[in-house]
Amino acid sequence: MLKKDFDKKLDDLGLSRKDFADLTGLAYSSVSNWHDEKKPVPSWVGSWLENYSKARDLDSAVAIFEPYINKKSLS
Repeated sequence: MLKKDFDKKLDDLGLSRKDFADLTGLAYSSVSNWHDEKKPVPSWVGSWLENYSKARDLDSAVAIFEPYINKKSLS
């Protein structure tokens, strides 16, 4: 993944590089120092962002349906 693709995916998810660093436990300086040739974006980052996106979407879906699932029937 190129750095511009990484930044685009972060933007699509509404995350900053600082947010990503905090979520992953990486130093912000490490994330900022990723460059396409000398220090490429690590290979695991793409799948991490994909899983983060899916988990966030599923958490939102659960929050929408949870009140209806936990409601007792009125019979």
